[in-house]
Amino acid sequence: MNWLTNRWTGVAAAIWIQWSCGSSYTFSIYSPLLKSTQNYSQSTLDTVSVFKDIGANFGVLSGLLYSAVTPYGDRQSKSSSFGGPWIVVAVGAVQCFVGFLFIWASVVGLIHQPPVSVMCFFAWLAANGQTFLNTTNVVTGLRNFPQYSGTIIGIMKGFLGLSGAILIQLYHTFFDGDPATFLLMLACLPAIISVLFMFLLRIYQVQDYDYKKHLDDFSMVTVIIVVYLMFIIILQNFVSLPYWSRVFTFVVLMVLLASPFGIAVKAHWEDSRIFSQGPSIETAAPTMEYQELPREEVQVHNTVDDALPLEQEKNLLQAMCTVEFWMLFVTMISGLGSGLATINNMSQIGQSLGYSTIEISNMVSLWSMWNFLGRFGGGHVSDYIMHKRGWPRPLLMTVTLGIMILGHLIIASGFPGNFYLGPVLVGICYGTNWSLMPTITSEIFGVQHMGTIFNTIAASSPLGSYILSVRVVGYIYDKEANKEDNSCFGIHCFMLSFLILAGVAFVAFLVGLALYFRTQKFYKQVVLRKLNYYVR
Repeated sequence: MNWLTNRWTGVAAAIWIQWSCGSSYTFSIYSPLLKSTQNYSQSTLDTVSVFKDIGANFGVLSGLLYSAVTPYGDRQSKSSSFGGPWIVVAVGAVQCFVGFLFIWASVVGLIHQPPVSVMCFFAWLAANGQTFLNTTNVVTGLRNFPQYSGTIIGIMKGFLGLSGAILIQLYHTFFDGDPATFLLMLACLPAIISVLFMFLLRIYQVQDYDYKKHLDDFSMVTVIIVVYLMFIIILQNFVSLPYWSRVFTFVVLMVLLASPFGIAVKAHWEDSRIFSQGPSIETAAPTMEYQELPREEVQVHNTVDDALPLEQEKNLLQAMCTVEFWMLFVTMISGLGSGLATINNMSQIGQSLGYSTIEISNMVSLWSMWNFLGRFGGGHVSDYIMHKRGWPRPLLMTVTLGIMILGHLIIASGFPGNFYLGPVLVGICYGTNWSLMPTITSEIFGVQHMGTIFNTIAASSPLGSYILSVRVVGYIYDKEANKEDNSCFGIHCFMLSFLILAGVAFVAFLVGLALYFRTQKFYKQVVLRKLNYYVR
């Protein structure tokens, strides 16, 4: 097994691509500049933001491309320079570069102010590149570590959520007060990192070996990075750091981000002493320890509620014919659509409540931290409750949707400090559901077409964001705003909007609860089926 091309360097490479490609979470940094230079109203700015969200979440094309270039099962061939996940990464890198380059050129005046429809297209294009990178890292990780699907997806989704905070730290270090140059960086950085690491992303044979120890090492480094970022962000809230200290703290952050490659080298040498790596083809032979269950409960059926074939891999059209698909779709459009509406309006919410620019920027960064915590923690917790307790993953999804309702109500209340507490709850719950949805999708519909199916479900999130951001939040804000400068100050600017968002999240909660009861027996059968397979 080559020291450079192994599953662990693939994880480290995927982490770097993930933290660099989450530019959609930094919209609040450059949105005021975009609004002023293009003479947009709040509703128009929200429209551009929604197309950005559509691009960041409509990953059907990336799923189809991934399935085409990385065949599954008997059709899968050894990864080579002529095919594999790297092709999907290359396409995503090009899209990110072209989209943000156009937006930057428009903002700095290199080109004439484009029509809103054209700006929406390039916002979509820039963000859509993120789906190609994210789909590659998530699906490749799940296929390389199927026995720890929640954990690996939590790490991948977690770093995508964390990327907003990392990129904003880069902004404060080198581009503070210059969001135009920051836009140019968003065009170049993800493309460069993706090209550097894309050939390290491959699919490997799943050995009869417990990978949890090394995955826990990656998780530990991830937690250290989060704690460090939180310390820096909180420090920036109270102290104006000189330039040299900002550079120093950012260098330390880069060293921490480089540490996964050290873990990868260590894991490779430890693994090489245990077994010899086989050809880079996938086999479905994961290992997992499960608690012993009463013998009378070990009954494997072929259907779940007479609706879900247990062994069959479903394609997109087959999945769309199930009730479970549309339940997931509704929870995304309602629950995560309201979460997107929150992050898209963070700057305007902070301004209306009288917070300073630095406080708003830091809150955007902290929201990314909570988003990360939800994504990362959701994967680990869902693995635990399913494999150790036998509880369905939709149970955790339902609980987080209930907490999201509380977060929206706190923001609507307008009490002092609500801008710090409300987004924390919304961010954690939003991130948790992004981690759970791909894992639940792979378990209900199979792995073969997972990229296409979960990206189709994810496309419902920006649809909900459009309805809630433009037709609800943006409309009410413009109605309350001063007609001369399109600005609004006070609790009334967003109170009604977030009461509506809380009601929409409650609908998602009810649907998630129904999904939990519907799949309860199915998840018991999944655990017991794996138990029967591994103890035989």
